[in-house]
Parts: sequence; structure tokens; C-alpha cells
Amino acid sequence: MVKMSLDAIQVMSGQVKELKVSPSSNGDTRGSWEGKEEFDPNQLELTAKPKPVTGRRARKVEGAVFFPKPENAVTVAVSSRVLFRTEREQKVFEQKGVEEYLRYQIEHENEPFAPGPAFPFVKALDAVNTRLRELYPQSEELFDIVLVTYNHAHVGIRLINTINHHNLFIERFCMTGGSSPIGYLKAWHTNLYLSADAEKVREALAEGIAAATMFMPEKLTEVSESQLRVAFDGDAVLFSDESERIFKTHGLDKFFEHEKENEDRLLDHGPLKGFLEALGKLQKKFYAKGQRLDCPIRTYLVTARSAASSGIRALKTLRAWGLEIDEALFLAGAPKGPMLEKIRPHIYFDDQMFHVEGAAEMGTVAAHVPYGIAQKYNSQQKMSSGK
Repeated sequence: MVKMSLDAIQVMSGQVKELKVSPSSNGDTRGSWEGKEEFDPNQLELTAKPKPVTGRRARKVEGAVFFPKPENAVTVAVSSRVLFRTEREQKVFEQKGVEEYLRYQIEHENEPFAPGPAFPFVKALDAVNTRLRELYPQSEELFDIVLVTYNHAHVGIRLINTINHHNLFIERFCMTGGSSPIGYLKAWHTNLYLSADAEKVREALAEGIAAATMFMPEKLTEVSESQLRVAFDGDAVLFSDESERIFKTHGLDKFFEHEKENEDRLLDHGPLKGFLEALGKLQKKFYAKGQRLDCPIRTYLVTARSAASSGIRALKTLRAWGLEIDEALFLAGAPKGPMLEKIRPHIYFDDQMFHVEGAAEMGTVAAHVPYGIAQKYNSQQKMSSGK
């Protein structure tokens, strides 16, 4: 069983323990800041001055680059804990408390964080924006990245230095100092929220915001730097969990029967349908310029459904929604990991931890969408494994 970091899950002896998010140095748990005294930077008594910046790269911004209005952009909100690796800082916070943590961050503010699991995904978004700006110089239909963190504002200096070092184009920050970010996500018109905090992901989903919990596999598959590849599960991700409920409650035969009887009735939308829709809208801008075969966005459906027995309803639903999926893989229950290894997506979304772990074993960055009936069964399995 693969070991995935970020403390979003723990894998021990092949058994997945209950999802618990430890208080984070980059603060994705509100309780880590509650009850703390107000931070006074003058009381830190720094033992060392911040080290000078080393290796900072110049920002490659040419011409008058404008920032799109949130309502016009495809807004992706990314937690600092999944964009960067902050395990060392987390240990300082957990072992020595908030004041030592803040002192440590200031003393190391010119040392950039290493890339986290969302880093290649964000770089790919930026690559798509570069192509879009070449074709549509005045258009605001772009990806817009918002960095979200529970951190105190003073830690923002290190985050900015890190962003400049890695030459990321991120200008919008949301540093909440311990408050929930969900209200801000709605104000940003967020199309997707990625975090290491499973509880906050559930809160976002409850508010109608597409969201997923990200994990860092021990090994990483190399991904494309010029084409954004996003893979989705079907039921309880793009679609509702209606069919999954039939399968979980009545078994596979009843599921096939239900799908055959309802193949002309559309599935309801799932939590990630809107994000696929947003990707499709940007894809069509490339198609309009004759670049369908050279489009820098490619989407995949990777589902455990069988093609002949239950695939028609899924495909008819996507067609009725006006959504084109570039590749559809109906695996009929076969493991998804090997297929994802061939696809090499920047991110894969699934509602079942079993498939998330299988993807991670093969080096794919996978994100868990805690939505639908499968979460009830996941909870029951965790309770059983804990006895």
C-alpha cells in the first residue's frame, strides 16, 4: 500500500485509518489558531535575521498583463499546504507552538518551499493561460489562481518569495488567520477548491463549491508541461450518486437493470460537473482558432462502469450537457491505477479512497471528492478496521 503524506490520511499495515487533519503549520485547521494570543511581531525576539534571498528567478511578465474579474475567470483556489511542502514547518508548530512557528517562518522567509502535489497542476494552468493570451489578448476567460491559507499575514512574505522563486503567476491571496475560507471562496466565484483539509473540503461541497482533498504519493509520474490533463471518475464526481446508491444497496445485477431501464433519462449533475464545464468552455476557445488537435487542455473519464452494460447513459448525459470528454475509459471494475499511469494526468478526481490509493500507488496525483453514498460505506469500513 502506498504511503501518502500531508497527514490527510494515514496508511498503516495496509489499513486506512479515519481521516484526521493535524493542525498545520500552514494552518488548514482552524482549531490550530483558536485560543492563541494575538501575534505581536515585536515580541518575537528573532535569534537570527532572515537569510538573504538566494536563487530567486525573475518574473516573466511581458507587456501589460491584466487580472481577470473573478466572475469572468475559471477560479482555482489552492491551499498553501497542497501547493507547497510544509511538513517541517508543521512539526515546528505541533512541537513548539504558534509563536515559535511564526518566529521560524520569519527567520526562513527567504527560503522557498518545495513544490507540493498541486504544483504541476498549477504550472499547467499557467501554461494554458499563456496560450490563451496569445490567441485572445483582451479576454478575461482565463484560469485565475487564488492561494488560500489559514496563516497569519506575516507568513505571506515567505509564500510570496516562494511564488517568485518558482516563477508562478499567483497574485491573489486569501490569508484568513484561522477563520474559515468558505465565505471567501464564494466571493471569489471559485470553480475548484483544493486542500489538504478534508473537513473544509466537505464544507465547500456543502456550499455547492467543487472541491477535493489532495494527497502526495511517494513517487510522482512525470507529467506534460504543455498540456493540462484532468481525469474524472463518473458517478458521484461528474454525475450524482444515484446509480452508485443502487449498486451499493442492491448489487451489480440490479445496477445493470436500473441503467438499462433509465438509459434515456439523464443523470443528475455531480460536484465536479461545473469544473468540467469550465474546462470545456476554455477548450472551445482553442477549437474556434482551429487548434482542436493542438489544444493544451485534455479531459478524461475514467470509470468503473462497463461500456455495453451501463456506459450509454453516462455518454448520453455528457452529450446532453453539451460537454465533450476527450477520452472515455470504461474499465468494468478493473484497477484504475495502470490506466492513469498511461494517461499521466495532472490531477485525478474520485469519490472512493480505494481508487485514490490505487492511483497514488502508480504515481498519479489523486484527489478525493468526499461526496455521495460511498462515504457512508467508507466510514463503516473504518469503524470495522478500528475494532
